[in-house]
Amino acid sequence: MSLETRNGVALHVQRLGESGSPVIMLHGLFVGSMASWYFTAAPALAEKHRVVLYDLRGHGKSERAESGYDVATMAEDLRAVAADFDGPVSVVGHSYGAVIALTFALRHPERVRDLVLVDAPLPPSKLAELESFVRKSPEQMIAALPPELAGPLAKPGRQARKLAETLHFMAKHTSLIGDVRRAEDIPDEALATLACPTLCIYGTKSSCLPVGERIAKVAPSATLATIAGGHFLPLEAPADLTRAIVRFVDRGAGREDEARHG
Repeated sequence: MSLETRNGVALHVQRLGESGSPVIMLHGLFVGSMASWYFTAAPALAEKHRVVLYDLRGHGKSERAESGYDVATMAEDLRAVAADFDGPVSVVGHSYGAVIALTFALRHPERVRDLVLVDAPLPPSKLAELESFVRKSPEQMIAALPPELAGPLAKPGRQARKLAETLHFMAKHTSLIGDVRRAEDIPDEALATLACPTLCIYGTKSSCLPVGERIAKVAPSATLATIAGGHFLPLEAPADLTRAIVRFVDRGAGREDEARHG
């Protein structure tokens, strides 16, 4: 396990791949961790890229921070991780991680080569699934998870107990829920300044799909792709999602190589 202090918090960071352009991947809130990508798209990307995964603050094996779950602070966490690279990076984010990635790209456009937003909710405070989720007890939260995630946790044991403890801590002893509920939308005027190539991938059954349609319409270099499934695409459709991400990131690396070599 590698813990690295970034932006004042100890983050669990893992790296895959020996060469190629850098890709940083972010997961969603509460039940998410770098495992969402480690066992899906990250290994495929690592065949041609240097991939960086990290558990968001309070998640996985990262420090259980009591505050700093607002988008602005977590975008600064991402900036601190991206500082390992001199040039621009590709950023892939799911759910709240996608909102963090989008915010980072808007605030630091020179640092982002291209962007993949997987079912980003805008604003996060209006995500119906999240509001329903946070009203539950930790045990009810686990029971409400999609089958792909709930299956391994259905039986009592260390894994389920550890997740329940983490959910209880985040729900009762951190600013996470309040920070998310206070999260504001990103206006069209800001989205219109998003210059980097952006792929918006949304589930056909996700309540967030209209957000993807909006971003693709407003942001000049954004396109929308849909995959059969709901909000938890890394679990519901890992193969289709991996193919879409790898194709897009590889294409961006190809464009960069062509530009470099004239």
